[in-house]
Amino acid sequence: MLTVVAFIIALGLLIAVHEYGHYRVAVACGVKVLRFSIGFGRPLAKWKARRPRPGQDTEFVIGAFPLGGFVKMLDEREGPVAAEERDRAFNTRPLGARALIVAAGPAANLLLAVLLYACVGWYGVQEPVPVLASPVAGSIAQKAGLVGGETVAAAGFEGEALKPMASFEEVRWLLTRGALDGRDVRLRLAPSSPGGGRDVLLHLAGTKVSEADAQLFRRIGIVGPWTKPVVGDILEGSPAQRAGLAKDDVVLTADGERIVDAQQLRERIRGTVQGGKARTMEWRVQRGGTEVALRVTPEAVVGETGVVKGKIGAYVGAPPEFVTVRKGPLEGLASGVVRTWEVSELTLRMMGRMVIGQASLKNLSGPLTIADYAGKSASLGLAQYMLFLALISVSLGVLNLLPLPVLDGGHLMYYLWEAATGRSVSDAWMERLQRGGVAVLLAMMSIALFNDVTRLFG
Repeated sequence: MLTVVAFIIALGLLIAVHEYGHYRVAVACGVKVLRFSIGFGRPLAKWKARRPRPGQDTEFVIGAFPLGGFVKMLDEREGPVAAEERDRAFNTRPLGARALIVAAGPAANLLLAVLLYACVGWYGVQEPVPVLASPVAGSIAQKAGLVGGETVAAAGFEGEALKPMASFEEVRWLLTRGALDGRDVRLRLAPSSPGGGRDVLLHLAGTKVSEADAQLFRRIGIVGPWTKPVVGDILEGSPAQRAGLAKDDVVLTADGERIVDAQQLRERIRGTVQGGKARTMEWRVQRGGTEVALRVTPEAVVGETGVVKGKIGAYVGAPPEFVTVRKGPLEGLASGVVRTWEVSELTLRMMGRMVIGQASLKNLSGPLTIADYAGKSASLGLAQYMLFLALISVSLGVLNLLPLPVLDGGHLMYYLWEAATGRSVSDAWMERLQRGGVAVLLAMMSIALFNDVTRLFG
């Protein structure tokens, strides 16, 4: 139920903001708006303003199908217009005014994202402290000399000024951008980190990334923040119970190797499978004030990807340490602008790479994935839900600016042609381009829906 409510609120808000951008600028440019609709199909509710703006008599509608919306303006191309109202028709307005009206929808979504990111900064959000877990064996992080437990004081792209890192999520975002953009990332470790304060360069420029998924961070080697190697809840009849493990046991060593954190321990458990069977491990755990030696034999389990891994049937790892990240009024607004720009730029880069085949089409997501993440983010609290809304708002704004004839960006492409040649696109060409645009959009929607079904039910 939470997923449905969160999805409807998200969809309604983002569509309303987008269409309001068109509506508000159209009114400001002297264009008469006939209908402002959120959703399509049979109207569930409709009304008119008690005190309409001069020259306006807009009907506001909420449709039965919420997957979209529209602003219908007075236009000679769509029907007869009285002579006294001709100057209020969209098609008679100057080119600059028409372009502003069309661009206002995507711009409204981007401005909403800025506001949402800023609100999260002002409100404050709980995020893990920037302490790194043990790197994955053979990963970029391990080759760079990281061992786990390092605190990242500052970080940035190679050749640029380093910025302070307030949380692990800031480090993760920088690594994501570095991997997808093919840029090396430099980490400045705090003096209290293992090995003392130093700089570590992660060579991400050579990584060929086609998909932003969990495997990306395994290749980098930094999959999560540092967590204590403690045993949590134990399943009845599991290998952990048979080995004599108890809840709150802190694992000190495994096969004689010192255990730094839970990530390292989980990797060792997964890697015990040889020839389809898991080998026995020699553990030393701290239980209360004493050390206990145990023999732990994981069971071999086939994972989702078909790879056989070792599991012990117990939760491994304590929750990471969290810090409240909160920003001042100007700092929060500035960070909202920067994050919206970064997400927009990254979205465009990924779309471009998908077009030329350098990125997987699996990165496309549709309504099912959006609904799933709406529910998950809402369950985590207001700040996480606002971050989800900001991300989707950026995606909607960027998508609508693409030069596809059926989108706002396509209309802006027409106006660019008109500005360059002094004449509008002919009706024949307009029809051809519209058909092509619909075909491309339907193909994108089909791929996104297929990806949704594969992720959720595959």
